[in-house]
Formats: sequence, structure tokens, C-alpha cells
Amino acid sequence: MPEHFTRDLAFDYKKYDFPNQQLLELFQALLKPRMIEEKMLILLRQGKISKWFSGIGQEAISVGVTMAMQEKEYILPMHRNLGVFTSRNIPLYRLFSQWQGKASGFTKGRDRSFHFGTQEYKIVGMISHLGPQLGVADGIALAHKIRNEKQVTAVFTGEGGTSEGDFHEALNIASVWDLPVIFCIENNGYGLSTPTTEQYRCEHLADRAAGYGMESHIIDGNNILEVYAKVSEIASSVRENPRPVLLEFKTFRRRGHEEASGTKYVPEDLMQAWEKKDPVTNFREYLVSENILTENQLQEITDEISSEIEAHLQLAFSEAPVEANLKNELQDVYETAEETKNFPSEDTQEIRFVDAIAQSIDESMQRHPDLVLMGQDIAEYGGVFKITEGMLERYGKDRVRNTPICESAIVSTAVGLAINGMKAMVEMQFGDFVSSGFNPIVNYLAKLKYRWDQSANVVIRMPCGAGVEAGPFHSQSNEAWFTKVPGLKVIYPAFPYDAKGLLNAAFNDPNPVLFFEHKALYRSIRQEVPKDYYTLELGKAAVIQEGEKVSVVTYGAGVHWALESLQEEKIEDIELIDLRCLQPLDVDMICESVSKTGKVLILTEDSLFGSLASEISAIITENCFENLDAPVLRVGSLETPVPFAAALEKQYLPKQRFKEKLQYLIEY
Repeated sequence: MPEHFTRDLAFDYKKYDFPNQQLLELFQALLKPRMIEEKMLILLRQGKISKWFSGIGQEAISVGVTMAMQEKEYILPMHRNLGVFTSRNIPLYRLFSQWQGKASGFTKGRDRSFHFGTQEYKIVGMISHLGPQLGVADGIALAHKIRNEKQVTAVFTGEGGTSEGDFHEALNIASVWDLPVIFCIENNGYGLSTPTTEQYRCEHLADRAAGYGMESHIIDGNNILEVYAKVSEIASSVRENPRPVLLEFKTFRRRGHEEASGTKYVPEDLMQAWEKKDPVTNFREYLVSENILTENQLQEITDEISSEIEAHLQLAFSEAPVEANLKNELQDVYETAEETKNFPSEDTQEIRFVDAIAQSIDESMQRHPDLVLMGQDIAEYGGVFKITEGMLERYGKDRVRNTPICESAIVSTAVGLAINGMKAMVEMQFGDFVSSGFNPIVNYLAKLKYRWDQSANVVIRMPCGAGVEAGPFHSQSNEAWFTKVPGLKVIYPAFPYDAKGLLNAAFNDPNPVLFFEHKALYRSIRQEVPKDYYTLELGKAAVIQEGEKVSVVTYGAGVHWALESLQEEKIEDIELIDLRCLQPLDVDMICESVSKTGKVLILTEDSLFGSLASEISAIITENCFENLDAPVLRVGSLETPVPFAAALEKQYLPKQRFKEKLQYLIEY
């Protein structure tokens, strides 16, 4: 036996009873990502790839977990989990093309490294913000559980990521809802350069599971047979008895966080100690020592993998760079919605704004059996505004779900539901609270379609607005936070008829939609609304009244303030435009009206700096300048937080200033 196969092994492989053929398959799966990485490091030094996050020394976790999963089960890896992708047998040239930003990759050159997903291989890649993917795994698992599918979802994070709030929120949700998720922590010693001693105080990260009433296990992440055996056993158990399990894999990162980082911060004796525990060399030496793997077989396996790498690299290198195509880029931000029009009937009833919202949700729940409602207190209690009252009895706990107070992970859960073929609605108890879920909305949900062609049928309802003496944390008009984000649609109706038709359309739309509902309109505005189901086209404004003097462009409560002001001041011949949809924005109708009247006043409840009113003003100036007879004017709320006391709130809101500016514009 060659000398290099005689040293003592770091692991006792003999206690695992697997057939020789299975051991060889595991070895080949383990060796493949190692050989790819070694080649990538060469290419990085040659400048042929731009960046690399190495998993050398950690391969046993990725490979062992993936081999223990069924092919139809989703895995959500990190950027150091090459073994997940290779063990799912993704053609290497597609991975190489992905890393070079070429079209044969998975993101059309729009993202790099492992920041992609693929439904074909049931892999959902991470984003750089790390935490949201844990909640996404919850959503994927929830869909399986609702459909009574005995499937497990595995999601990876590093020890550093366990400090993020999303980690704790996702574990809490999974525990409360008994979701079949295996949470895999790769504890590799360092978060970039920060050692674990400066990241947490518990002895083991697995100890955190107790706080969530969750089962946990500590696994030697460098022992391929221990990883595969234990995960196989746990996954089989979870399929039969759905529940979350937290696994802490003890391992070590033997390269830098990414190659440019280096490893100077790691003590040399620590690096040497872990090198002796290398998962590939130890397993190889064991197989050779037991005559399970011969020298000839080893050479054949190595040559086969090497040839595959070289052949697929040539395919990727020979592929032309991605060409910029403006039309394709713009078209791929949103999923194309099917042209299904449901016209309103003539059978109507007078209902309140709040009733129209409730009717839409109820009708959409009937039309879409895969629609799940989530939010704080929306089940038995019916929500703080009683909009979902009675729906628990009609549709059951699977589809009408009270959530813990964890907006970020609930949004991510909605993303996971959408990825796994369902629809989701999240009710923010108040629109202000969306700040706690901001990251997964703007960085995950909004970018799914553009990044890897994954639609996301998620509606987030946003009770918002001032005028009800609710103070600075329950009254904000924060629509401008989202109108700027490509990939999101934003709706803000002013009337019950529009609210019902537009919300129905939002539930049909394959894109993420934020649906703003002004609280002051809930029970103060009534209108004749068709009793039956109908939809209205998104992105179309409405002319509330025609006129020749001035165009007033507004939305939400601003529409009613404008109508009241015109009546109070007895002002006639004003064209009033209700935008209804803020993204997409009906620029054609705005410009048509302004070109006719020559004067425009844009009214928003938001404060003006950085508001949608500012953007509309710029659009008008750029497109209608030659038709203007006066400056484009805006009016909004004061540049302060929303105050509580009635007198202060009245001063804060723009209704009186609107009257003054409108009169100024008429006389200009």
C-alpha cells in the first residue's frame, strides 16, 4: 500500500454499514466539487473568473445532505455549497457559464456565483443578505404540508448568519407551525474574519433549538458517512412526522471568506489541525485501505471528473459573452400577466371600502384554492380591522394563518409558498410595520423574476394613512419606499369599486403586489359595487371629473380631499385624475390631461421630498414642457413624522395647503 495511505484516519468510518457501491458513489460525489474548486482557484489566479467563495474542507456537508434528500425535495444552499449543485447533477458547463456571467447560466448574466435558483433541480439559491432564505424554506415546506406531501426542505446557513433576526424568526415560525424543515448550520469557525467566540456565547449553536421547542443534533461535518447517515435518518423521520430539526455541522473553512480575503487571521496550528480532518483525503484513504477503492479505480474516477471539467469549461469559454439587449432587460423585470378580464355585473350593492376589501379576499379564496392568508391576528380575531372575520371558519387553519410578530420571515415564507406553486397574501397589521420586513420585499421578492425567472404571486396588504389620530407609527404614507423598486407593483385605490376589482387582479397577477388601503377610508366611503367577482386592469388611472383649467393628479385619500375642496370652494372645470396604480404608473393619462389643461397640481399625503409626487413632476416636465402654462406644482404633508394630536395632524396634512395652491395655479 502506498505510504500516503498509512496514517491514522480522523474518523471511524467502519461503524457505518453501507454497501461498497454506495460508498464509492459518495466518494465520487465528494471528490467532484473538490476538483472543480481546485480548478476554479487556478482560473481565478489567471483572471478567468472574477470571484470565488471556497468550500474546501466542508464538502461532506453539502454532498451528504443532498445525497440524503430526494430529488423532488427543495434545497436552499449558500455560496460555499458547490456540492449541492454537483450532487444534483447540474451540467457543469451551466455552472461555469453562470460564474462567467454567460447566457447558459441561470441568471442570464444578471447575478453571479450561487445567487440563483432552478426549479428543474429544486434548488433555491441565496442572496447576499443571507437571512431571508431561511423563511423561504419555511414557505416551501408549508406548501408541502398543506398539500399533504411527505417531503422535506433543507436550508443552509453559516454560524454568522445565525445572529441575524431572520434566523430566529424562521425557526420560530417553523416550530409553531410544525414545518418539515431541516435547518443546516455550517459552523466553520469564522464569519469572514470574526471567530465564533466573538459571535455567540452558547457552547453550541444547536443549543438554541431548545428555545424554540425544536429537536437538534450536532454532526461532524467533515465525516461524509456521519453526515449522510444522520441526515438520511432525520429526513425519513421528518417526512412521516413533519417538524423542524436544527442541525449544527462542526467543520472549518480552510480558505478565505472569498479568495481575496486570505486566511492570515487564522492561527497556523488551527489550520493544520483541521487539515488533518480533511473530508476528501480521509474518506479516500479509508476506501483504499479497505480495498473498496483500488488505485486504478481512483485514477479512473479522477480522470473522468477531470475530463468532464475540462470539456465543460471549454463549452463555457467558447460561449460568447452576454450581449446587452434593452428590450429583454426591461421585459424580464416583471412576469407577463395573462389577459383575463372579468367584467363587473350590473347587480350591485352599496358597501363600504372595508367591505370591498373583504369581498375581494373572500372571492379570491374561492377562486384560488392554493391561496394562503397570513398575518397577525387575522384568524379567530379577524384582523384588527375585521377584514378577515369569518374566513377561518370558511377556509380552515391551513389557509388562514395567524403569524408570530415577525414580518421579515413571514414575507420570506410568502416567497417560499410562491416558489412552491402557491399564492400568498400577507396582511401587515399596519403598513408602518413593513419596515421590519423591508429586506425580503425589496431584495428577494422584487428581484426573483429578473434574477432567475421565478414568478412570485404574493400580495402584501398595507393599511396606511393619517387622519385618524394614530400617531407616528400607525399613520405613515410609505408607498414611495416601494414605487422605486423594480419588480414590485404598487396599488393605492380611493373607492370601494376600485379596491375590489384591483385587489382581485392583484391576486391573479404573478408579480409581487403591495396593496395600500387608507384606514380613514375603510368605514367612511361607500359606493355601489358589483356583487359578483370582477377585475380591473392594473396600471390604468381614472378620470374622476373632466375639466379644462387645471389637472389635479392624486390617489388614495387625496382624491377625496380634492373632491371636498372643490365642492367647499365651489371651484369648477378642474380635471381630477385618480392614479389608482402607482407602479405601473399611467403616464399616458397624466400627460394627456396636462397637455389639455396646461396646468397641474400633484397632491400626495406623503411628505414631498423623495415622494411619488416629485417623480410625477419630473415626468411631466420632461414630457409636457411645451404644453405647460404654469410651473408644475406639488403639495404634500409637512416634512415631519405624523403627529398624534388632532390639531397637529390637521396642520400636518395637506388639505388646506392644497386649496391655496390650487387657487394660486388657477390665477397664474
